[in-house]
Amino acid sequence: MSNPMLQLIVLGAIAVFLILRLRNVLGTRDGFEPPRVPEASTPRRVTAVPDAPEDDDDIADHVEQGSPAARALEQMKQAEPSFAVGPFLSGARQAYEMILTAFEKGDLSEVRPFLSPAVAEAFDGAIAERERRGLTAEVQYLGTRETTLAGAAYDPDSAEGEVTVRFVGELIVALKDAEGNVVDGDAKAARKQRDVWTFARKMGQADPNWLLVATG
Repeated sequence: MSNPMLQLIVLGAIAVFLILRLRNVLGTRDGFEPPRVPEASTPRRVTAVPDAPEDDDDIADHVEQGSPAARALEQMKQAEPSFAVGPFLSGARQAYEMILTAFEKGDLSEVRPFLSPAVAEAFDGAIAERERRGLTAEVQYLGTRETTLAGAAYDPDSAEGEVTVRFVGELIVALKDAEGNVVDGDAKAARKQRDVWTFARKMGQADPNWLLVATG
């Protein structure tokens, strides 16, 4: 075999070897091929979850959640959406000061519309007894130190709500006889007055006034 022929055979064998090598490499998915980018997945439908009902801070700030008083206040708000515990207590504090001062002075004329018949009768009786004894009162109201919601009740049949409030007031009261002598109290020293009063009102009615229906 001549040298030219031998060289052609060797070159042919090398070419076949190189072709097989390239086919083996290009026909596979080794690191030579860029990694496939995963197709974007179909967006999942997001279902909105309704928010849980928020706690009513207006009630929770004053009574324990889930208590009978809290449930009664919730019913009052359902019957009269404009009702709110905070503003009610502010009004009750003002009423306490007015009514207590009027009682100590022995003149209920300005506060009588806020008294139930039973309470008005009891106050009138106490005032009449003082007058019978010839006593007069000097009163100076210094302020209400505590106003706390003590209880609540609601009657769905009558739509009447009741709210009980605990008060601690501070005032100077001196009862004097006809000669001006102090027979009870102290004209110079303050005293604390502790009371538990219950106010009632038919919820949803046009008249916004609450009546004082019980004292203790």
